[in-house]
Amino acid sequence: MKDLKLGIQMGYWGAQPPPDIIGLAQEAERLGYDSIWSAETWGSDAFTPLAWIGAHTSKIRLGTGVVQISARTPSATAMAALTLDHLSGGRMILGLGVSGPQVVEGWYGQPFGKPLARTREYVSIIRKILKREAPVANDGEHYPMPFTGENSWGLGKSLKSITHPLRADLPVFLGAEGPKNVTMTAEIADGWLPLYYSPYRQEVYADQIKDARPGFEISQNVMINICDDVEQGLIPIKNSLAFYIGGMGALKRNFHTELMGRMGFETQARNIQKLFLDGQRGEAVAAVPTEFADEISLVGPIERVKDRLQAWRDTPITSLLVGAGSKEQLQTFAELVLG
Repeated sequence: MKDLKLGIQMGYWGAQPPPDIIGLAQEAERLGYDSIWSAETWGSDAFTPLAWIGAHTSKIRLGTGVVQISARTPSATAMAALTLDHLSGGRMILGLGVSGPQVVEGWYGQPFGKPLARTREYVSIIRKILKREAPVANDGEHYPMPFTGENSWGLGKSLKSITHPLRADLPVFLGAEGPKNVTMTAEIADGWLPLYYSPYRQEVYADQIKDARPGFEISQNVMINICDDVEQGLIPIKNSLAFYIGGMGALKRNFHTELMGRMGFETQARNIQKLFLDGQRGEAVAAVPTEFADEISLVGPIERVKDRLQAWRDTPITSLLVGAGSKEQLQTFAELVLG
């Protein structure tokens, strides 16, 4: 039974920045947390909070979980990653994700088509930039370098980064849900950021990650809620599930809904989506199966949580990413997971 690493998932900001992110990051570092992660949707970005945190810490790894590839060209993302890696002394983890068509086409004004091909090309260019072996050229259809298409001046030139990256092997993680995307992640990335994972349904992903390279990391978001009443403690998880499964996508295509279906809850997932899109959000939350919410989280009295934590140690997961709103929670989670 293996040890698990522990990280903080700060996520993306709501209407305002979360309070005391520096205090929490420093306390997590003191307690032995391995990593801290930030995300982005259509508000705050993922890199800037990590730069701020990195300036006030010295050991904890800094992960983007995730930056959306349509928000930046591969070169711009590589520049941000190598800059932050230097400033933090080699603590950067570059987590990437495609997001979904609603955000990509609605917020970034970019096409969503061929997300797997785009991701593969994107990662390939970033790897070339970080290796700095030759001027970067790419003849792919999504990110041609130099650009020679319509409105080109024809003066583009292949370039090498002026700044020498601190690490040519800066780790690249991918957020992936679909079977083909997870298979590609195990092939081309250094780590995987799943959305939902159940230690009781490992067969859902087993074939896709079986050929992952040695040292491949899997960092999984897990909500921990120490409480007496399991059903009540699962309400925050059910609220989140209803929002993602019901609202973070379209009726005809919602990757989160499809994932829940592949995990054995297809009828329930479609029902949640219908209720949510019909404006019945309370009913959508109530329709989230307790079994599913319970399997992907750690909820209940502390002895129950300890017992169920053993199931996670028997999975390929290497790190649990938890949300923590206080230093007391950080301490409790560290005692539970790190011993």
